[in-house]
Amino acid sequence: MKKIYSIITLFSILVLVSSCEKFLDLKPQQELETNDALSTDANVKSVLVGAYRSMRYSAIYGGCILRNSELSGGTDEISWQGTYNGPREIYNHQIIAANGDITSQWLNSYDCINICNNVLSAIDTVVEEDRGRVEGEALFLRSMMYFDLVRFYAKMYEPGVSNTQYGVPLVLTPTSQISVTNNVGRNTVDEVYAKVITDLNRAVSILPDENGYYATSGAANALLARVYLQKGDYAKSRDAANLVLGSGLYALTSTYAKAFNNEEYSSEDIFATKFIAADGINQMTEFWSTTEYGGRDGDIEILDGHLNLYDENDERLALFRNGNDAMRSGKWNTMYGLVNLFRLAEMYLVRAECNQRLGTSVGATPLSDYNMIHERAGLPAATTVTLDDILYERRLELAHEGFKLHDMKRLKQSVGSLPYNDPKLVYPIPAREIAANPAIKDQQNEGY
Repeated sequence: MKKIYSIITLFSILVLVSSCEKFLDLKPQQELETNDALSTDANVKSVLVGAYRSMRYSAIYGGCILRNSELSGGTDEISWQGTYNGPREIYNHQIIAANGDITSQWLNSYDCINICNNVLSAIDTVVEEDRGRVEGEALFLRSMMYFDLVRFYAKMYEPGVSNTQYGVPLVLTPTSQISVTNNVGRNTVDEVYAKVITDLNRAVSILPDENGYYATSGAANALLARVYLQKGDYAKSRDAANLVLGSGLYALTSTYAKAFNNEEYSSEDIFATKFIAADGINQMTEFWSTTEYGGRDGDIEILDGHLNLYDENDERLALFRNGNDAMRSGKWNTMYGLVNLFRLAEMYLVRAECNQRLGTSVGATPLSDYNMIHERAGLPAATTVTLDDILYERRLELAHEGFKLHDMKRLKQSVGSLPYNDPKLVYPIPAREIAANPAIKDQQNEGY
């Protein structure tokens, strides 16, 4: 019988064919026999590179995980016009448990988790001077996967209460062959958040400040700031963002437009997914853009409900363009460049929000941080600022980058006619997982 994760082992990766699923040519390091793959320092490091490649799968940080948050929360601001049914179900909040997109996100996320688990299991094989970096990168990548799994497939974290609602299964050891131990039930939301935070704090302490395209202490702190913000721990979110901002390693680009459509990291990028021609087109370009930039016919239209939010002098408004007879986001017009995952602008807005909520000025005043983003958009400096101002600025600055649904949930905003905690805003556990794993068959989400 198939068991949980037995279908997504480290060296045999199954990728379904659907709107966000493509067969990728795998690097040789992902075809090594298990015993050989973890037996030397060089091989463990090669397997870690395989985890980054796994992270770039279309269904996750190749773009669809960002796209789907916007589709789920984009009522009256964007419109799905594409022919693929999977994203249409997500946009209409009519997801079935056999939806290919949500199935692939689950499978690909756990594949990356399993690769990271294999690296961590062999960490003593890595030469001592590199051991901390390798461990930190694996912990960071695994934490990214678990954070988005629990945000999409579980009811949201509610501050101030016991979060014992079903989260997702925490699998922390390698899965290499089928056995009864593969039947793992769902941990609680609180347990998943706690593990993510523990691992990220460890990653911060052992990752280097600079590490090329790979994870750094800044990336781990940026993810920590996001995790703490989602759970309403504003002091810790503020402090993590402040560490990134205070590092001196990053700077806002001179204009808003320069933060996007880059083939290499800009000064603003803390961590991104980098695509080259051999990887295939990234999914943000494919679905947000049009044919002249390598996209499809224009699957996602930007509606007046969003465009009317901007001041007419806002440079962010100028980035939108008309393409194929509808308005399009101008952020995603590079087939083989970066998919921005963590930008410094987010950290300014996180610190501003948290300081404003707490009545503090750690690192800078909320007004100063707000104006860093506001003025960069070509708007005059504000003399006062409110929490609503900061949240509005965040809505404009980070539009169409994967924040929409998660922000609406944490701010307890309705999505159309659906309240923030409606079961339709939570993905089902994929039908194939329910069928394959006896430990999870009675743990399906409400309404599926």
